[in-house]
Amino acid sequence: MAEIDVKIHPSWKEVLKDEFRKPYFRALVDFLKREKAAGKIIYPPGPLIFNAFEQTPFDKVRVVILGQDPYHNPGEAMGLCFSVPKGVKMPPSLVNIFREVQRDVGCPMPPHGDLTYWAQQGVFLLNAFLTVEKNKPASHRSIGWEKFTDAVIWKLSQRKEGLIFLLWGKFARSKKPLIDQMKHYVLESAHPSPLAGNRFMNNGHFSKTNQILQKLGQPPIDWCIK
Repeated sequence: MAEIDVKIHPSWKEVLKDEFRKPYFRALVDFLKREKAAGKIIYPPGPLIFNAFEQTPFDKVRVVILGQDPYHNPGEAMGLCFSVPKGVKMPPSLVNIFREVQRDVGCPMPPHGDLTYWAQQGVFLLNAFLTVEKNKPASHRSIGWEKFTDAVIWKLSQRKEGLIFLLWGKFARSKKPLIDQMKHYVLESAHPSPLAGNRFMNNGHFSKTNQILQKLGQPPIDWCIK
């Protein structure tokens, strides 16, 4: 079967070319086309669906943060898990993340919730499901995205060494079997949502990540959003 021409960073296109040939991915693309043709509003906008892959090329990935769905309210989703564009009110989970960054490494609360700065330093901000219908959370959970993003995690685990996976919450922790823990580092905690936010606090993941990176001879992540 011919490969679908997906607009994605060339480094990822090479790594994922086999996925783009599979029937499930073709069905996924066809589903999204039908939904848009029917007038459904899909988030994030088309050019941002693979934003995490654009901002963090395969060879630049050093840290992986796993989310679930994109935000489903207008203007929020931007293709990076937990991130919202500048000028958009920060969701509660993101506020809790920044509170822990502040407590853990001393960064001030940022003026916006755009995490592109993290992504450009090698923090791969991957949602398990890359699209959602407006105002319908979890609406695209059964269309094939999870097969695709599981393959992404698997390929990262197989082809790279010394990655740091931050698994926040039960769903993210369920991806642990995809990760070769003989080659990589896994840090786990509760999810930063208000429902579990108190248990997320004090996990120290940001300083721990930098300690591991420095042990590996790599520069630390500057967690302070400007």
